[in-house]
Amino acid sequence: MTPYQHFIEARDFLLQHRTEYELAHRGYMAPALNEFNWALDFFDVQARDNHTPALWVVNEDGAQQKISYADMATGSSRAANYLRELGVGRGDRVLLMLPNRVELWEIMLAGIKLGAVMVPTSMLAMPTDLADRMQRGEIRHIIAQDSEAAKFAGIDGGATRIAVGAAVEGWHDYADSVRADPGFVPQGVTLAHEPVLLYFTSGTTAKPKLVVHSHESYPVGHLSTMYWIGLQPGDIHWNISSPGWAKHAWSCFFAPWNAGATVFVFNYERFNARAAFDIIGRCGVTSLCAPPTVWRMMIQEDLAAWKLPLRELVGAGEPLNSEVIEQVEQAWGIRIRDGYGQSETTAQIGNSPGQPIKPGSMGRPLPGYHIVLLDADDHPADEGEIAVVIETELVGLMLGYEHEHEKTAEVMRAGFYHTGDIATRDADGYYFYVGRNDDVFKSSGYRISPFELESVLIEHDAVLEAAIVPSPDALRLSVPKAFITLRDGVAPSNELAQSIFAYAREKLPAYKRIRRIEFRELPKTISGKIRRVELRKSEAMRDDAAPSQAEFREDNPD
Repeated sequence: MTPYQHFIEARDFLLQHRTEYELAHRGYMAPALNEFNWALDFFDVQARDNHTPALWVVNEDGAQQKISYADMATGSSRAANYLRELGVGRGDRVLLMLPNRVELWEIMLAGIKLGAVMVPTSMLAMPTDLADRMQRGEIRHIIAQDSEAAKFAGIDGGATRIAVGAAVEGWHDYADSVRADPGFVPQGVTLAHEPVLLYFTSGTTAKPKLVVHSHESYPVGHLSTMYWIGLQPGDIHWNISSPGWAKHAWSCFFAPWNAGATVFVFNYERFNARAAFDIIGRCGVTSLCAPPTVWRMMIQEDLAAWKLPLRELVGAGEPLNSEVIEQVEQAWGIRIRDGYGQSETTAQIGNSPGQPIKPGSMGRPLPGYHIVLLDADDHPADEGEIAVVIETELVGLMLGYEHEHEKTAEVMRAGFYHTGDIATRDADGYYFYVGRNDDVFKSSGYRISPFELESVLIEHDAVLEAAIVPSPDALRLSVPKAFITLRDGVAPSNELAQSIFAYAREKLPAYKRIRRIEFRELPKTISGKIRRVELRKSEAMRDDAAPSQAEFREDNPD
Protein backbone atom coordinates (compact mmCIF):
# COMPACT_ATOMS: atom_id res chain seq x y z
CA MET A 1 0.00 0.00 0.00
CA THR A 2 1.01 3.63 -0.48
CA PRO A 3 1.77 5.85 2.52
CA TYR A 4 -1.60 7.52 1.90
CA GLN A 5 -3.43 4.20 2.05
CA HIS A 6 -1.66 3.18 5.27
CA PHE A 7 -2.53 6.52 6.86
CA ILE A 8 -6.16 6.48 5.69
CA GLU A 9 -6.67 2.91 6.94
CA ALA A 10 -5.56 3.91 10.45
CA ARG A 11 -7.54 7.18 10.34
CA ASP A 12 -10.74 5.51 9.14
CA PHE A 13 -10.51 2.82 11.83
CA LEU A 14 -10.64 5.54 14.48
CA LEU A 15 -13.46 7.40 12.74
CA GLN A 16 -15.47 4.17 12.49
CA HIS A 17 -15.05 3.44 16.21
CA ARG A 18 -15.16 7.03 17.52
CA THR A 19 -17.57 6.12 20.36
CA GLU A 20 -16.26 2.58 21.02
CA TYR A 21 -13.31 3.26 23.28
CA GLU A 22 -12.34 -0.29 24.24
CA LEU A 23 -12.41 -1.52 20.65
CA ALA A 24 -10.55 1.54 19.34
CA HIS A 25 -7.81 1.40 21.97
CA ARG A 26 -7.36 -2.35 21.66
CA GLY A 27 -7.53 -2.55 17.87
CA TYR A 28 -5.77 0.59 16.70
CA MET A 29 -2.49 0.08 14.89
CA ALA A 30 -0.49 3.13 13.92
CA PRO A 31 0.50 3.08 10.24
CA ALA A 32 3.97 1.68 9.64
CA LEU A 33 5.66 4.33 7.50
CA ASN A 34 9.28 4.55 6.42
CA GLU A 35 8.74 7.36 3.95
CA PHE A 36 6.04 9.94 4.63
CA ASN A 37 5.39 13.58 3.91
CA TRP A 38 2.01 14.44 5.40
CA ALA A 39 1.50 17.53 3.22
CA LEU A 40 2.29 15.72 -0.03
CA ASP A 41 1.20 12.16 0.69
CA PHE A 42 -1.99 12.94 2.60
CA PHE A 43 -3.13 16.57 2.48
CA ASP A 44 -2.62 17.10 -1.25
CA VAL A 45 -4.23 13.76 -2.06
CA GLN A 46 -7.38 14.47 -0.04
CA ALA A 47 -7.42 18.02 -1.46
CA ARG A 48 -7.79 17.01 -5.12
CA ASP A 49 -11.01 18.55 -6.43
CA ASN A 50 -12.07 18.99 -2.80
CA HIS A 51 -13.93 22.28 -2.40
CA THR A 52 -14.78 21.74 1.27
CA PRO A 53 -13.41 24.66 3.32
CA ALA A 54 -10.11 23.68 4.89
CA LEU A 55 -9.77 27.03 6.69
CA TRP A 56 -12.33 29.66 7.65
CA VAL A 57 -10.99 32.86 9.20
CA VAL A 58 -13.45 35.43 10.58
CA ASN A 59 -12.38 38.82 11.96
CA GLU A 60 -14.14 41.07 14.48
CA ASP A 61 -15.01 43.57 11.74
CA GLY A 62 -16.93 40.91 9.84
CA ALA A 63 -14.31 40.29 7.15
CA GLN A 64 -13.76 36.61 6.45
CA GLN A 65 -11.83 34.21 4.25
CA LYS A 66 -12.77 30.66 3.30
CA ILE A 67 -10.05 28.59 1.67
CA SER A 68 -10.95 25.19 0.22
CA TYR A 69 -8.77 22.12 0.54
CA ALA A 70 -7.98 22.35 -3.18
CA ASP A 71 -6.97 26.01 -2.97
CA MET A 72 -4.93 25.43 0.19
CA ALA A 73 -2.98 22.67 -1.56
CA THR A 74 -2.27 24.93 -4.55
CA GLY A 75 -1.39 27.94 -2.41
CA SER A 76 1.01 25.95 -0.27
CA SER A 77 2.73 24.55 -3.38
CA ARG A 78 3.23 28.10 -4.67
CA ALA A 79 4.61 29.03 -1.26
CA ALA A 80 6.97 26.04 -1.27
CA ASN A 81 8.35 26.97 -4.70
CA TYR A 82 8.76 30.60 -3.62
CA LEU A 83 10.60 29.64 -0.44
CA ARG A 84 12.81 27.26 -2.39
CA GLU A 85 13.76 30.16 -4.71
CA LEU A 86 14.86 32.09 -1.62
CA GLY A 87 17.10 29.26 -0.51
CA VAL A 88 14.92 27.32 1.95
CA GLY A 89 15.95 23.68 1.72
CA ARG A 90 15.53 20.34 3.42
CA GLY A 91 16.51 20.49 7.08
CA ASP A 92 16.75 24.29 7.20
CA ARG A 93 15.35 25.90 10.37
CA VAL A 94 12.58 28.42 9.60
CA LEU A 95 11.29 30.65 12.40
CA LEU A 96 7.60 31.36 11.76
CA MET A 97 6.07 34.29 13.66
CA LEU A 98 2.56 34.94 12.35
CA PRO A 99 -0.91 35.51 13.82
CA ASN A 100 -3.99 33.54 12.77
CA ARG A 101 -3.99 34.50 9.10
CA VAL A 102 -4.26 32.32 6.00
CA GLU A 103 -0.54 32.56 5.25
CA LEU A 104 0.29 30.77 8.50
CA TRP A 105 -1.40 27.56 7.37
CA GLU A 106 -0.13 27.95 3.81
CA ILE A 107 3.49 28.33 4.94
CA MET A 108 3.27 25.46 7.45
CA LEU A 109 2.19 23.14 4.65
CA ALA A 110 4.88 24.56 2.37
CA GLY A 111 7.57 23.94 4.96
CA ILE A 112 6.48 20.33 5.35
CA LYS A 113 6.54 19.85 1.57
CA LEU A 114 10.09 21.20 1.40
CA GLY A 115 11.30 19.08 4.32
CA ALA A 116 12.28 22.25 6.22
CA VAL A 117 12.09 22.35 10.02
CA MET A 118 9.46 24.87 11.05
CA VAL A 119 9.93 26.73 14.35
CA PRO A 120 6.50 28.28 15.24
CA THR A 121 6.93 31.25 17.55
CA SER A 122 4.46 33.31 19.57
CA MET A 123 3.68 36.87 18.50
CA LEU A 124 4.28 37.81 22.16
CA ALA A 125 7.94 36.83 22.00
CA MET A 126 10.25 39.72 22.77
CA PRO A 127 13.71 40.38 21.24
CA THR A 128 15.44 38.54 24.12
CA ASP A 129 13.21 35.48 23.52
CA LEU A 130 13.84 35.68 19.79
CA ALA A 131 17.61 35.99 20.24
CA ASP A 132 17.53 32.77 22.27
CA ARG A 133 15.47 31.04 19.59
CA MET A 134 17.70 32.28 16.80
CA GLN A 135 20.80 30.94 18.53
CA ARG A 136 19.63 27.67 20.05
CA GLY A 137 17.26 26.91 17.18
CA GLU A 138 20.02 27.52 14.58
CA ILE A 139 17.57 29.58 12.53
CA ARG A 140 18.47 30.19 8.87
CA HIS A 141 15.24 31.82 7.68
CA ILE A 142 12.67 34.13 9.31
CA ILE A 143 9.07 34.53 8.18
CA ALA A 144 7.29 37.15 10.28
CA GLN A 145 4.35 39.50 10.34
CA ASP A 146 5.46 42.92 9.09
CA SER A 147 4.60 44.47 12.47
CA GLU A 148 7.17 42.22 14.19
CA ALA A 149 10.11 42.86 11.87
CA ALA A 150 11.72 45.44 14.15
CA LYS A 151 12.10 42.83 16.90
CA PHE A 152 14.74 41.07 14.79
CA ALA A 153 17.00 44.10 14.42
CA GLY A 154 20.54 43.08 15.24
CA ILE A 155 19.71 39.47 16.05
CA ASP A 156 18.89 37.94 12.65
CA GLY A 157 22.42 36.60 12.19
CA GLY A 158 22.24 36.96 8.42
CA ALA A 159 19.12 34.83 8.12
CA THR A 160 16.80 35.18 5.14
CA ARG A 161 14.00 37.57 6.16
CA ILE A 162 10.51 37.37 4.68
CA ALA A 163 7.71 39.73 5.72
CA VAL A 164 4.02 38.84 5.54
CA GLY A 165 1.56 41.73 5.25
CA ALA A 166 2.98 45.13 4.33
CA ALA A 167 6.37 45.42 2.63
CA VAL A 168 9.33 45.95 4.98
CA GLU A 169 12.58 47.53 3.84
CA GLY A 170 15.35 44.96 3.66
CA TRP A 171 12.94 42.05 3.83
CA HIS A 172 11.53 39.87 1.04
CA ASP A 173 7.82 40.44 0.44
CA TYR A 174 5.80 37.23 0.82
CA ALA A 175 3.15 38.71 -1.51
CA ASP A 176 5.53 37.85 -4.36
CA SER A 177 4.78 34.17 -3.77
CA VAL A 178 1.57 34.46 -5.84
CA ARG A 179 3.76 34.51 -8.95
CA ALA A 180 5.40 31.17 -8.12
CA ASP A 181 4.63 27.97 -9.99
CA PRO A 182 1.58 26.14 -8.49
CA GLY A 183 3.07 22.76 -9.37
CA PHE A 184 5.48 21.53 -6.69
CA VAL A 185 7.97 18.72 -7.29
CA PRO A 186 9.79 17.48 -4.16
CA GLN A 187 13.55 17.03 -4.21
CA GLY A 188 13.83 13.45 -3.04
CA VAL A 189 11.74 11.44 -0.60
CA THR A 190 10.92 12.40 2.96
CA LEU A 191 11.78 9.86 5.64
CA ALA A 192 9.19 9.56 8.40
CA HIS A 193 11.80 10.04 11.13
CA GLU A 194 13.24 13.27 9.68
CA PRO A 195 12.60 16.38 11.82
CA VAL A 196 9.82 18.74 10.72
CA LEU A 197 8.90 20.84 13.79
CA LEU A 198 10.89 22.45 16.58
CA TYR A 199 8.88 23.78 19.53
CA PHE A 200 10.13 25.77 22.47
CA THR A 201 8.25 24.64 25.59
CA SER A 202 6.38 27.18 27.69
CA GLY A 203 9.07 27.25 30.38
CA THR A 204 6.82 27.03 33.45
CA THR A 205 9.51 25.41 35.62
CA ALA A 206 12.79 26.07 33.80
CA LYS A 207 14.34 27.58 30.70
CA PRO A 208 12.31 26.54 27.61
CA LYS A 209 13.42 23.23 26.11
CA LEU A 210 13.57 22.62 22.36
CA VAL A 211 11.24 19.76 21.42
CA VAL A 212 11.93 18.14 18.05
CA HIS A 213 9.12 16.36 16.19
CA SER A 214 9.28 14.26 13.04
CA HIS A 215 7.16 13.83 9.93
CA GLU A 216 5.59 10.93 11.80
CA SER A 217 5.27 12.02 15.44
CA TYR A 218 2.94 15.01 14.98
CA PRO A 219 1.23 14.45 11.62
CA VAL A 220 0.48 10.77 12.32
CA GLY A 221 0.55 10.96 16.10
CA HIS A 222 -2.29 13.49 16.13
CA LEU A 223 -4.72 10.81 15.06
CA SER A 224 -5.01 10.31 18.82
CA THR A 225 -5.94 13.98 19.19
CA MET A 226 -8.50 13.69 16.41
CA TYR A 227 -10.03 10.75 18.27
CA TRP A 228 -10.12 12.56 21.62
CA ILE A 229 -11.81 15.65 20.19
CA GLY A 230 -14.28 13.48 18.28
CA LEU A 231 -13.72 15.17 14.91
CA GLN A 232 -15.44 13.93 11.78
CA PRO A 233 -15.32 14.88 8.08
CA GLY A 234 -17.29 18.07 7.48
CA ASP A 235 -17.02 19.35 11.07
CA ILE A 236 -16.27 22.99 11.76
CA HIS A 237 -13.73 23.02 14.57
CA TRP A 238 -12.65 26.05 16.60
CA ASN A 239 -9.63 25.70 18.84
CA ILE A 240 -9.02 28.87 20.86
CA SER A 241 -5.24 28.91 20.84
CA SER A 242 -2.49 31.33 19.93
CA PRO A 243 -0.07 30.47 17.12
CA GLY A 244 3.45 29.56 18.13
CA TRP A 245 2.59 26.86 20.66
CA ALA A 246 2.22 23.13 20.19
CA LYS A 247 -1.49 23.21 21.07
CA HIS A 248 -2.09 25.29 17.94
CA ALA A 249 -0.58 22.50 15.85
CA TRP A 250 -2.64 19.96 17.80
CA SER A 251 -6.09 21.16 16.88
CA CYS A 252 -5.73 24.15 14.57
CA PHE A 253 -3.75 22.10 12.08
CA PHE A 254 -3.14 18.35 12.24
CA ALA A 255 -6.16 16.94 14.11
CA PRO A 256 -8.95 18.68 12.13
CA TRP A 257 -7.25 18.23 8.77
CA ASN A 258 -6.56 14.57 9.58
CA ALA A 259 -10.34 14.22 9.89
CA GLY A 260 -11.20 16.24 6.78
CA ALA A 261 -12.81 18.95 8.93
CA THR A 262 -12.74 22.74 8.62
CA VAL A 263 -10.34 24.71 10.83
CA PHE A 264 -12.29 27.73 12.12
CA VAL A 265 -10.66 30.87 13.49
CA PHE A 266 -12.26 33.96 15.04
CA ASN A 267 -9.75 36.78 15.41
CA TYR A 268 -10.51 39.22 18.21
CA GLU A 269 -8.63 41.95 20.05
CA ARG A 270 -9.93 40.88 23.47
CA PHE A 271 -11.93 37.74 24.21
CA ASN A 272 -15.62 38.37 24.76
CA ALA A 273 -17.81 35.39 25.64
CA ARG A 274 -20.99 36.86 24.13
CA ALA A 275 -19.26 37.63 20.85
CA ALA A 276 -17.85 34.09 20.83
CA PHE A 277 -21.30 32.56 21.36
CA ASP A 278 -22.75 34.70 18.57
CA ILE A 279 -20.03 33.65 16.13
CA ILE A 280 -20.40 29.96 17.05
CA GLY A 281 -24.12 30.14 16.30
CA ARG A 282 -23.79 32.18 13.11
CA CYS A 283 -21.01 30.08 11.60
CA GLY A 284 -22.27 26.68 12.71
CA VAL A 285 -19.24 25.65 14.74
CA THR A 286 -19.65 21.99 15.73
CA SER A 287 -16.70 21.46 18.09
CA LEU A 288 -14.86 23.76 20.45
CA CYS A 289 -11.59 23.40 22.32
CA ALA A 290 -10.70 26.10 24.84
CA PRO A 291 -8.27 26.53 27.74
CA PRO A 292 -9.57 26.76 31.34
CA THR A 293 -9.21 30.56 31.43
CA VAL A 294 -11.64 30.92 28.51
CA TRP A 295 -14.11 28.42 29.96
CA ARG A 296 -14.09 30.34 33.26
CA MET A 297 -14.87 33.55 31.38
CA MET A 298 -17.69 31.83 29.51
CA ILE A 299 -19.54 30.65 32.61
CA GLN A 300 -19.82 34.25 33.80
CA GLU A 301 -22.55 34.61 31.15
CA ASP A 302 -26.04 33.12 31.08
CA LEU A 303 -25.06 30.12 28.96
CA ALA A 304 -28.64 28.88 28.64
CA ALA A 305 -29.54 32.02 26.68
CA TRP A 306 -27.61 30.68 23.69
CA LYS A 307 -28.78 27.69 21.67
CA LEU A 308 -25.64 26.62 19.84
CA PRO A 309 -24.87 23.97 17.17
CA LEU A 310 -21.98 22.54 19.21
CA ARG A 311 -21.65 18.75 19.45
CA GLU A 312 -18.20 18.32 21.05
CA LEU A 313 -16.59 20.39 23.82
CA VAL A 314 -13.05 19.77 25.07
CA GLY A 315 -10.64 21.51 27.40
CA ALA A 316 -6.85 21.40 27.36
CA GLY A 317 -3.77 23.23 28.55
CA GLU A 318 -4.49 22.77 32.26
CA PRO A 319 -7.10 20.63 34.05
CA LEU A 320 -10.63 22.02 34.37
CA ASN A 321 -12.32 22.18 37.75
CA SER A 322 -15.67 20.44 38.16
CA GLU A 323 -17.73 23.60 38.67
CA VAL A 324 -17.03 24.82 35.14
CA ILE A 325 -17.87 21.45 33.62
CA GLU A 326 -21.13 21.17 35.57
CA GLN A 327 -22.33 24.67 34.69
CA VAL A 328 -21.75 24.13 30.97
CA GLU A 329 -23.47 20.75 31.03
CA GLN A 330 -26.51 22.15 32.86
CA ALA A 331 -26.89 24.94 30.31
CA TRP A 332 -26.11 23.16 27.04
CA GLY A 333 -26.50 19.46 27.81
CA ILE A 334 -22.93 18.82 26.64
CA ARG A 335 -20.10 17.77 28.92
CA ILE A 336 -16.66 19.31 28.46
CA ARG A 337 -14.28 16.40 27.98
CA ASP A 338 -10.86 16.90 29.52
CA GLY A 339 -7.69 15.59 27.93
CA TYR A 340 -3.98 15.44 28.64
CA GLY A 341 -0.82 15.67 26.58
CA GLN A 342 2.34 17.73 26.24
CA SER A 343 4.39 19.56 23.63
CA GLU A 344 6.54 16.41 23.62
CA THR A 345 3.59 14.23 22.60
CA THR A 346 0.15 14.28 21.10
CA ALA A 347 -2.99 13.68 23.19
CA GLN A 348 -2.08 10.81 25.55
CA ILE A 349 -5.10 10.54 27.83
CA GLY A 350 -8.62 11.80 27.32
CA ASN A 351 -12.34 11.40 27.74
CA SER A 352 -13.35 10.34 24.25
CA PRO A 353 -16.88 10.76 22.80
CA GLY A 354 -19.65 8.56 24.08
CA GLN A 355 -17.77 7.25 27.12
CA PRO A 356 -18.79 7.40 30.79
CA ILE A 357 -17.07 10.39 32.38
CA LYS A 358 -15.99 10.45 36.00
CA PRO A 359 -15.93 13.83 37.75
CA GLY A 360 -12.39 15.13 37.99
CA SER A 361 -10.92 12.53 35.65
CA MET A 362 -8.93 13.38 32.55
CA GLY A 363 -9.97 10.04 31.05
CA ARG A 364 -8.21 6.93 29.87
CA PRO A 365 -5.22 6.28 27.56
CA LEU A 366 -6.04 7.18 23.96
CA PRO A 367 -5.49 4.90 20.95
CA GLY A 368 -1.79 4.53 20.27
CA TYR A 369 -0.76 5.08 23.90
CA HIS A 370 -0.10 2.67 26.74
CA ILE A 371 0.28 4.48 30.07
CA VAL A 372 1.60 3.45 33.47
CA LEU A 373 2.13 5.33 36.73
CA LEU A 374 5.57 5.02 38.28
CA ASP A 375 6.58 5.62 41.89
CA ALA A 376 9.83 7.28 42.99
CA ASP A 377 11.71 4.05 42.25
CA ASP A 378 10.15 3.72 38.77
CA HIS A 379 7.92 0.85 39.88
CA PRO A 380 4.28 0.63 38.67
CA ALA A 381 1.83 2.19 41.14
CA ASP A 382 -1.72 3.55 41.37
CA GLU A 383 -0.33 6.99 42.16
CA GLY A 384 2.81 8.29 40.57
CA GLU A 385 4.39 9.89 37.54
CA ILE A 386 2.54 9.51 34.26
CA ALA A 387 4.81 7.47 31.96
CA VAL A 388 4.30 6.41 28.35
CA VAL A 389 5.41 2.91 27.41
CA ILE A 390 7.92 3.27 24.56
CA GLU A 391 7.19 0.56 22.02
CA THR A 392 7.53 0.08 18.29
CA GLU A 393 3.89 1.08 17.71
CA LEU A 394 4.28 4.43 19.51
CA VAL A 395 4.38 7.26 16.99
CA GLY A 396 3.23 10.37 18.90
CA LEU A 397 6.44 10.93 20.88
CA MET A 398 9.08 13.57 20.08
CA LEU A 399 12.47 12.64 18.68
CA GLY A 400 14.04 14.30 21.71
CA TYR A 401 15.27 17.61 23.13
CA GLU A 402 17.55 19.54 20.80
CA HIS A 403 21.19 19.54 22.01
CA GLU A 404 20.15 18.02 25.36
CA HIS A 405 21.07 14.37 25.07
CA GLU A 406 21.28 13.88 28.84
CA LYS A 407 17.84 15.40 29.38
CA THR A 408 16.40 13.25 26.57
CA ALA A 409 17.95 10.13 28.09
CA GLU A 410 16.61 11.09 31.51
CA VAL A 411 12.99 11.37 30.39
CA MET A 412 13.18 8.30 28.13
CA ARG A 413 14.88 5.92 30.54
CA ALA A 414 14.06 2.26 31.14
CA GLY A 415 11.58 1.95 28.28
CA PHE A 416 9.30 4.80 29.37
CA TYR A 417 8.83 8.45 28.49
CA HIS A 418 8.57 10.21 31.86
CA THR A 419 6.17 13.16 31.66
CA GLY A 420 6.99 14.83 34.99
CA ASP A 421 3.27 14.95 35.85
CA ILE A 422 1.69 13.12 38.78
CA ALA A 423 -1.67 11.36 38.64
CA THR A 424 -3.74 8.68 40.32
CA ARG A 425 -5.61 5.84 38.61
CA ASP A 426 -8.75 4.12 39.81
CA ALA A 427 -9.86 0.51 39.41
CA ASP A 428 -11.59 1.29 36.10
CA GLY A 429 -8.45 2.70 34.51
CA TYR A 430 -9.42 6.38 34.76
CA TYR A 431 -6.65 8.88 35.47
CA PHE A 432 -6.89 11.87 37.81
CA TYR A 433 -4.39 14.71 37.59
CA VAL A 434 -2.48 15.68 40.74
CA GLY A 435 0.10 18.18 39.49
CA ARG A 436 3.59 18.70 38.15
CA ASN A 437 6.21 16.71 39.99
CA ASP A 438 7.93 19.99 40.81
CA ASP A 439 4.72 21.57 42.15
CA VAL A 440 3.54 18.85 44.56
CA PHE A 441 4.84 19.41 48.10
CA LYS A 442 4.42 18.20 51.69
CA SER A 443 2.92 20.02 54.66
CA SER A 444 2.98 18.41 58.12
CA GLY A 445 3.99 15.20 56.34
CA TYR A 446 0.96 15.22 54.02
CA ARG A 447 1.24 15.36 50.24
CA ILE A 448 -0.39 18.50 48.79
CA SER A 449 -1.61 18.81 45.20
CA PRO A 450 -1.77 22.51 44.20
CA PHE A 451 -4.36 21.73 41.53
CA GLU A 452 -6.83 20.34 44.06
CA LEU A 453 -6.62 23.43 46.27
CA GLU A 454 -6.69 25.84 43.33
CA SER A 455 -9.83 24.16 42.02
CA VAL A 456 -11.59 24.96 45.29
CA LEU A 457 -10.41 28.56 45.38
CA ILE A 458 -11.61 29.50 41.89
CA GLU A 459 -15.12 28.46 42.86
CA HIS A 460 -15.22 31.47 45.21
CA ASP A 461 -17.14 34.33 43.60
CA ALA A 462 -14.28 36.82 44.02
CA VAL A 463 -11.46 34.65 42.67
CA LEU A 464 -10.40 34.72 39.02
CA GLU A 465 -7.17 32.73 39.22
CA ALA A 466 -5.12 31.09 41.95
CA ALA A 467 -1.75 29.43 42.42
CA ILE A 468 -0.75 27.37 45.46
CA VAL A 469 2.88 27.08 46.60
CA PRO A 470 4.56 26.01 49.85
CA SER A 471 5.32 28.80 52.32
CA PRO A 472 7.96 28.31 55.06
CA ASP A 473 6.48 27.55 58.48
CA ALA A 474 8.38 26.98 61.72
CA LEU A 475 5.99 24.29 62.97
CA ARG A 476 4.91 22.45 59.82
CA LEU A 477 8.03 23.20 57.69
CA SER A 478 5.68 24.46 55.00
CA VAL A 479 2.01 25.38 54.63
CA PRO A 480 -0.13 26.00 51.53
CA LYS A 481 -0.14 29.62 50.46
CA ALA A 482 -2.49 30.98 47.80
CA PHE A 483 -1.53 33.72 45.38
CA ILE A 484 -4.84 35.03 44.07
CA THR A 485 -5.91 37.28 41.20
CA LEU A 486 -9.33 38.79 41.88
CA ARG A 487 -12.15 39.38 39.42
CA ASP A 488 -12.61 42.83 37.94
CA GLY A 489 -14.16 45.24 40.42
CA VAL A 490 -13.17 43.25 43.52
CA ALA A 491 -10.71 44.92 45.90
CA PRO A 492 -8.35 43.02 48.22
CA SER A 493 -9.02 43.29 51.95
CA ASN A 494 -8.62 41.34 55.17
CA GLU A 495 -12.39 40.71 55.20
CA LEU A 496 -12.20 39.17 51.73
CA ALA A 497 -9.18 37.06 52.69
CA GLN A 498 -10.99 35.71 55.76
CA SER A 499 -14.02 34.94 53.58
CA ILE A 500 -11.83 32.91 51.22
CA PHE A 501 -10.17 31.13 54.16
CA ALA A 502 -13.60 30.21 55.51
CA TYR A 503 -14.80 29.00 52.11
CA ALA A 504 -11.72 26.80 51.69
CA ARG A 505 -12.14 25.34 55.21
CA GLU A 506 -15.62 24.16 54.26
CA LYS A 507 -14.35 22.41 51.14
CA LEU A 508 -11.00 20.96 52.22
CA PRO A 509 -9.86 18.54 54.95
CA ALA A 510 -7.89 20.11 57.81
CA TYR A 511 -4.47 18.92 56.62
CA LYS A 512 -4.99 20.66 53.25
CA ARG A 513 -6.11 24.00 54.67
CA ILE A 514 -4.85 27.13 52.98
CA ARG A 515 -3.03 29.12 55.67
CA ARG A 516 -1.91 32.25 53.83
CA ILE A 517 -3.20 34.43 51.00
CA GLU A 518 -1.59 37.12 48.90
CA PHE A 519 -3.51 39.06 46.26
CA ARG A 520 -1.53 39.84 43.10
CA GLU A 521 -1.28 39.30 39.36
CA LEU A 522 0.17 35.86 38.71
CA PRO A 523 3.44 35.55 36.77
CA LYS A 524 2.94 33.71 33.50
CA THR A 525 4.87 32.43 30.54
CA ILE A 526 4.19 34.03 27.17
CA SER A 527 1.94 31.06 26.46
CA GLY A 528 -0.27 32.09 29.41
CA LYS A 529 0.66 29.32 31.85
CA ILE A 530 1.27 30.20 35.50
CA ARG A 531 4.93 30.18 36.55
CA ARG A 532 4.59 28.60 39.99
CA VAL A 533 8.35 28.13 40.05
CA GLU A 534 8.76 31.89 40.28
CA LEU A 535 6.31 32.09 43.18
CA ARG A 536 7.97 29.16 44.96
CA LYS A 537 11.40 30.73 44.72
CA SER A 538 10.29 34.10 46.06
CA GLU A 539 8.29 32.47 48.86
CA ALA A 540 11.18 30.24 49.91
CA MET A 541 13.25 33.35 50.62
CA ARG A 542 10.65 34.81 53.00
CA ASP A 543 10.97 34.92 56.78
CA ASP A 544 8.02 33.02 58.29
CA ALA A 545 7.89 35.39 61.25
CA ALA A 546 7.79 38.50 59.04
CA PRO A 547 4.97 38.22 56.50
CA SER A 548 4.83 40.76 53.69
CA GLN A 549 2.37 43.65 53.88
CA ALA A 550 0.40 42.08 51.04
CA GLU A 551 -0.03 38.76 52.88
CA PHE A 552 -3.08 37.75 54.92
CA ARG A 553 -3.19 34.93 57.45
CA GLU A 554 -6.10 33.14 59.07
CA ASP A 555 -7.67 34.91 62.06
CA ASN A 556 -8.40 31.49 63.60
CA PRO A 557 -5.59 29.26 62.29
CA ASP A 558 -6.07 26.23 64.58
